[in-house]
Amino acid sequence: MTTPEARLHVKITPGAAENAVLGWQDSVLRLRIAARPKKGQANRALIDFLSQRLGLSRDSVSIRAGHTSRNKLIAVCGLSRAELLSRLTAPPPQQT
Repeated sequence: MTTPEARLHVKITPGAAENAVLGWQDSVLRLRIAARPKKGQANRALIDFLSQRLGLSRDSVSIRAGHTSRNKLIAVCGLSRAELLSRLTAPPPQQT
């Protein structure tokens, strides 16, 4: 049996005060990322943020297209599209 992989289009705003999910616009998830877009910092922060928000390892989330753009295609291994959308719309997990 193959591992499910869901894909997601995102548009990020780097250099924000904090990481946040802003919501959906034309089937694209808009996110704020605190890191600046220098030397891949924003991309790494995006992967960290999404993996924490989805409750997955960093290795399960990857950028498939748009490494140098605000518009990116994200692949998430181990979740169906329905589960991915459910976890993104749920309240963020509590930090301890």
